[in-house]
Amino acid sequence: MKRALALGLTTGVVLSGGWSGVAPLVTAMQAPPSVPAGGTRLQVPVDYYRLANGLKVVLSRDTTSPTACVAVYYNIGFRNEPKDRTGFAHLFEHMMFQGSKNLGKMEFIRLVESNGGLLNGSTRFDFTNYFQVVPSHVLEPVLWAEADRMRGLDIDIENLKNQQEVVKNEVKVNVLNQPYGSFPWIDLPMASNENWYNAHNFYGDLAHLDAATLDDVRAFFKTYYAPNNAVVVVTGDFAADQAKAWIQKYFGDIPTAKLPPTPDLREPRQEKEKRAGRTDALANRPALGIAYHAPERFTPEWFAFGLLDQALAQGADSLLYDDLVRRKGLTGSVDAGINWGLGNMFDYSGPMLWIARFFHDTAVPSDKLLAAIDETIESVRKSGLDQAALDRARVKMRSDLYSNLEQFAGFGRANLLASFALFDDDPSRINQLEDGFAKVTPAVVQKTAEEYLRPGNRTVYIVTPGKAATPDQQEAR
Repeated sequence: MKRALALGLTTGVVLSGGWSGVAPLVTAMQAPPSVPAGGTRLQVPVDYYRLANGLKVVLSRDTTSPTACVAVYYNIGFRNEPKDRTGFAHLFEHMMFQGSKNLGKMEFIRLVESNGGLLNGSTRFDFTNYFQVVPSHVLEPVLWAEADRMRGLDIDIENLKNQQEVVKNEVKVNVLNQPYGSFPWIDLPMASNENWYNAHNFYGDLAHLDAATLDDVRAFFKTYYAPNNAVVVVTGDFAADQAKAWIQKYFGDIPTAKLPPTPDLREPRQEKEKRAGRTDALANRPALGIAYHAPERFTPEWFAFGLLDQALAQGADSLLYDDLVRRKGLTGSVDAGINWGLGNMFDYSGPMLWIARFFHDTAVPSDKLLAAIDETIESVRKSGLDQAALDRARVKMRSDLYSNLEQFAGFGRANLLASFALFDDDPSRINQLEDGFAKVTPAVVQKTAEEYLRPGNRTVYIVTPGKAATPDQQEAR
């Protein structure tokens, strides 16, 4: 479960017409996405349907290159895992590479890489995902292999004990023994949220992992890794009728599972600013993190907050970068975003934070840096964004959206389609994003800023260094 801005928490695997028995839910024109020009809008082809066992399927054809991406998403992540099974969502991300009924340990990886493909998996707030990008002629065996492990993972005591140790070691290497290891991506959600599901340490309680029995793990797999709790997405160069036939053939008879009730993820409105922090024995410079609760997805305020993020914190032309880095020299960088560090503002469901992270020299008091941040944010709360600033934010957002869609040879598009199918039962929402941002007015921006950037909606987290920085280390940050 490595920390990666593009992929979230990963396994560490190296990135190297209808159909009988299914009912189409959404079908868009089968053509490559349009390139933005003038007043055009993104138009991703979407063919959405379900199998009889509840498996959601999204096909999106693009013949730009002779490759195909297969992405399988399960509706179980680290915040909706059972309370007495913390860390299980991440544990299963690893277990899924340990072999299945017809593929031995690590053979899934060899299948993909020996055919010139790349693959990975990750655990996020609301899902666990697996994807492969392969030459188009390898699409059928990859679909078969994904169905094989959905149908029957090889869960034995040897694999379980091995992966328990792997996960525990990963926690030690990537978090406990790294400077700033849990900052801010674990620290701020735990400090900001009240609901246990949003506030627990999603790397998991090591005692829960140690106590897991073979029956526990098999029950978890049977419950959550079922077709009626999953979506399969295929993007790229493929024949739609052939892909549908393969999906029906390999996934169609996998049994469904009785799913537990969906946990209540709601957060109460935060009324007063929270403060938290810790001393990091491995850190050599102070760090400041701030988090604001973001608006609910797909509301006008959510679209407006996305543009506020662009204006405030994205790029060297952003307001915070201009004030804190260029003019005052209080920090060397500004890192921020909705769902920052674990995905993007589109691939989650439920409450979310806008997080910003700043490293600074010991000569700069945290309160001085925070005061400068407040000055910039309060100016936006009081005055909003003028039309020119709003238009610039929209251009940046559009650029980010198109870049997101193209990342990892088409995986970015599969990621958004899977998320909107899994959470909203509507992958065509991918084609509604630009219109949502286009409708945002300066008045909506100011209303959003007044409510969601107020001090009472904020949590401040300070990391105090436990050792002094050398001059070289000062420059390295």
